[in-house]
Amino acid sequence: MSKELQLKAFERLLIIMDELREQCPWDKKQTLQTLRHLTIEETYELGDAILDNDLNEVKKELGDLLLHIVFYAKIGSETNDFDIADVCNEICEKLIHRHPHIYSDTVVKDEEEVKQNWEKLKLKEGKKSVLEGVPKSLPALVKASRIQDKVKGVGFDWEEPHQVWDKVQEELEELQIEVQSGDQDKIEAEFGDVLFSMINYARFLNVNPEDALERTNKKFIKRFQYLESKAGELGKPLMDMTLAEMDVFWNEAKKL
Repeated sequence: MSKELQLKAFERLLIIMDELREQCPWDKKQTLQTLRHLTIEETYELGDAILDNDLNEVKKELGDLLLHIVFYAKIGSETNDFDIADVCNEICEKLIHRHPHIYSDTVVKDEEEVKQNWEKLKLKEGKKSVLEGVPKSLPALVKASRIQDKVKGVGFDWEEPHQVWDKVQEELEELQIEVQSGDQDKIEAEFGDVLFSMINYARFLNVNPEDALERTNKKFIKRFQYLESKAGELGKPLMDMTLAEMDVFWNEAKKL
């Protein structure tokens, strides 16, 4: 599709947004605050579609997210704080500033150097910490991954994968010591350290821990629902089955 057609489609969305904001009772009532939780839901739905590799669904969910961006910009324009042009220009200026290897004479040798320059530029822009850009409301697993990515950008990282694996084992040993001590607060603290070190190890294996865990979640759900369906065929509630009986169907599910 040509740029002209793409811009025409975007203009169509902007016009529809104006009409909805003026005429629809629901759209009239929305604020930045009321849209927030809906935007988060849409983002997770997009994440699900990407994990499922359902490209048609990805297209639909991207549309939903784009609508939210346009909606926020429309609300901002009504209070004269910002509009969609401001939003677009802001990100354009940021991208140009943070890609001096494209728009200036900076030379980089690889992707890693690009990321390091990105973090250095953010500090020059006035940020006091490289961790300022990590949203406080991120789920803990995703947040840990982003924290580690951020500090890696300024060189605070392990050098070799085996060092990270050694750290995982060290944290596991410390967890076991606290498990035997029975101090629940210390057990929780050490368990968190184990998870944090495993997420670190995932980076060195080029594995996204969130995606990996979600794959396991989906796999477990599929197998458990197979188990439920087989129990239903027998007319026997799961709670009345022994673990040995359930294991038969669980192992069948694993082979499918």
